[in-house]
Amino acid sequence: MSGTLYVVGTPIGNLGDISQRALSVLGECDFIAAEDTRVTLKLLNHFGIKKQLVSYHEHNRFTQGEPIAERILSGESCALVTDAGMPAISDPGEDLVRICHEKGIKVESVPGPTAFATAVAISGMPSGRFTFEGFLSMNKVSRREHLESLVNEKRTMVFYEAPHKLSRTLADMAEYFGDRKIALVKEITKIHETVENTTLFSARDKYSQTPPKGEYVLVIEGAQEKKEDFTLEQAVKEAQGLLKDGVSVSEAAKTVAKRTGFKKGDIYKELI
Repeated sequence: MSGTLYVVGTPIGNLGDISQRALSVLGECDFIAAEDTRVTLKLLNHFGIKKQLVSYHEHNRFTQGEPIAERILSGESCALVTDAGMPAISDPGEDLVRICHEKGIKVESVPGPTAFATAVAISGMPSGRFTFEGFLSMNKVSRREHLESLVNEKRTMVFYEAPHKLSRTLADMAEYFGDRKIALVKEITKIHETVENTTLFSARDKYSQTPPKGEYVLVIEGAQEKKEDFTLEQAVKEAQGLLKDGVSVSEAAKTVAKRTGFKKGDIYKELI
């Protein structure tokens, strides 16, 4: 009889957020599949838990998934954890969960903190409908396609971003989305947890000069309904604002065309 894969949420920053059930599962399972065994070892040591750890992360998921699943099929139970938060959310753990489902292995949730949901809750942004977009790709083509696909997204958008990539990401978002409201939520549950409510242009300008610290969740206002009385003159004026920010004529025309419904060519002609 096969064992069970437990998908276990762990604290984002404050160890007091771990659940009693998570501690029980971590203590009773046969082994733990961890994103970074060093990080998980600190957690286990804090709570006096001794358990075998196996490494399972972005760089070995294609070779480690099957061996882990085979151990579970043989009768062992495994707890899947990430460095912080809920596994399998913008995380290679999703592959292990899929493999286990395909092999008929029972997958059981042990819910814990999740950064994107927590960030939305404390951001002050509309939360009735939102879309989680994870991390933007560093590949230029994929990144551009991702941002272009969201220009007319009306729901609140949520992204993850690392501090060393924040400045570039804010600049790209300002280029495609315009000057929308944004909440920058960082260091969730930690001592320096902050929610910074501002606009994309202001955030872009600030963090191009100020090196950011901490892990960020970006909560961005969705696109507003297009106004029927929006004129070509207004569209051109908006595009001219992008030109002042260093955006090329072609990109400015394309970005504003997507937001206003006017043809890119018409806006381009007016700009030149």
